[in-house]
Amino acid sequence: MKTPTGVIAEDEPVLLEQLKDLLAAVWPELKVVAAVANGQLALQALERHSPDVLFLDIEMPGLSGLEVAKYASGRCHVVFVTAYDQYAVAAFEEDAADYVMKPLNANRLAAACGRVKKRLSAAPVNLDPLLEMLAKRVAAQRRPYLRWINASQGSEVRLITVEEICYFQSDTKYTRAVTASSESLIRKSLKELLEELDPSSFWQIHRSTIVNVNAIAGVSRDIAGHLIVKLKSRRETLPVSQPFAHLFRQM
Repeated sequence: MKTPTGVIAEDEPVLLEQLKDLLAAVWPELKVVAAVANGQLALQALERHSPDVLFLDIEMPGLSGLEVAKYASGRCHVVFVTAYDQYAVAAFEEDAADYVMKPLNANRLAAACGRVKKRLSAAPVNLDPLLEMLAKRVAAQRRPYLRWINASQGSEVRLITVEEICYFQSDTKYTRAVTASSESLIRKSLKELLEELDPSSFWQIHRSTIVNVNAIAGVSRDIAGHLIVKLKSRRETLPVSQPFAHLFRQM
């Protein structure tokens, strides 16, 4: 059986070495043929080695990881390495690529490698749709973050600052904007909100829920072991679905 080969592209030297060490531990059969520190060197390594899998930092100076991924699309399997959850979740949901979050975690890396191993027998997928979506998210993050929303409360329309919001939740055709003392309806979808809200303050924790990090009192587990978010100023709790559980590892 052919020995699988991999290339690592990560511009932070400490993380580059850490990723090499973790890969050696969780996937000892993988032969890392190149470990490079920028996008241009990553392109050269892809051309020279034609690896089976590329571990690719999204945010690199000069030639970005997204630009490198365009070149790798359909040529090798890609695992994104990122500190930005809005990229990671998009990649995960598309199932076109896998991801590991910074700070690096051996269990998460092992899970990503396990999925890549299952895909090695198939041709690498075309990443173009995913990359287009990620590029839009990058562009959206360069715009000023949303500060105010117009929300309907009965027959009234209120102007609410996003800092007042405890969480947003999908509600049929509308989205509920829930504060400490009230609930209102807005016409923005969760997808639109994710593109406009500051990701350091607002986390998607479920396909139907975005929570204000500053409104979180704590996190616990229910009888089945699922994560539950407790709020500072609301009695209800919010479930966390598995793709978003990694957000609370440091809490």
